[in-house]
Amino acid sequence: MINDKKVLFSGMQATGNLTLGNYLGALKNWVKLSDEYECFYSVVDMHSITVRQDPATLRKRARALLTLYIAAGLDPKKNCIYYQSHVSGHAELAWILNCFTYMGELNRMTQFKDKSAKHADNINAGLFTYPVLMAADILLYQADVVPVGIDQMQHLELTRDIATRFNNIYGDVFTIPEAYVGKVGAKIMSLQDPSKKMSKSDENPNGSIYLMDDPDTIIRKCKRAVTDSEANIAYREEQPGLKNLIDIYCACVGKTPDEAVKEFEGRGYGELKMAVGEAVVSVLKPLQDEVARLEKDKAYLDSIIKENGEKASYYANKTLRKVQRKVGFPDRIR
Repeated sequence: MINDKKVLFSGMQATGNLTLGNYLGALKNWVKLSDEYECFYSVVDMHSITVRQDPATLRKRARALLTLYIAAGLDPKKNCIYYQSHVSGHAELAWILNCFTYMGELNRMTQFKDKSAKHADNINAGLFTYPVLMAADILLYQADVVPVGIDQMQHLELTRDIATRFNNIYGDVFTIPEAYVGKVGAKIMSLQDPSKKMSKSDENPNGSIYLMDDPDTIIRKCKRAVTDSEANIAYREEQPGLKNLIDIYCACVGKTPDEAVKEFEGRGYGELKMAVGEAVVSVLKPLQDEVARLEKDKAYLDSIIKENGEKASYYANKTLRKVQRKVGFPDRIR
């Protein structure tokens, strides 16, 4: 615990462009957590290089993501917002934890199998040990809670297993993290394939609304959204495309699905799609304006990167030094 608050850790990869789903499902909710928790929000650029990245593009996207964190309302004075690669403790702890993680455990990770299938020409050791670096991310800050989606739950369970194994050998070193259970953010699906989540890696650009899309692009994507031939506005699983549009509309305007269905009763899909597009534009415009303002203030962003990186390193090193001593590494001469 820090300042009598429980610690929360989360992060996003510095690859691709964040989508409306990332914002409504995660980032928007992070803002509400800073009063209740001591929050560490990382731009996880080290995880990003398990897939080959163009260096200049990765640097640009990492800075853009950190800027988006702040623009979305994360106060860098109340939250620690930093680059993972600027805190060497992530890599140092990951190596130690590798030695307390079994091959069989990593072989069971479904995300490794999925990513290996997608990147068959680059199945590297980093991709295999990715969950151990994720464990280091969490345990380094003695996180009590971690907001995770279903796709990351297996990694959190492995983190708990590694921490418990280490504690059983060396005593009470790591906090055993729990999954954050709070208000669930809206689950936004692809506009072109509503059976899949909206994703920044979607090969069809019309499936995702990106946070920096201009109004015309947003309206166009909503107009092209897949629905069905029933032409009856209802909120039900049998009409997944329509259900997704209603979910997006409700998340943007603060209404319930029942209220939305009543509002569009007797109106066509075209009117709903237009209303969804306009609602998304109204939500993203202030965010985009704040990003533009922040990008002009290079000195301010640089100061946040420096100060928050130092703060993250301070807390990371407290854990790391304790772990190093427990496993028998020589003390550092000050």
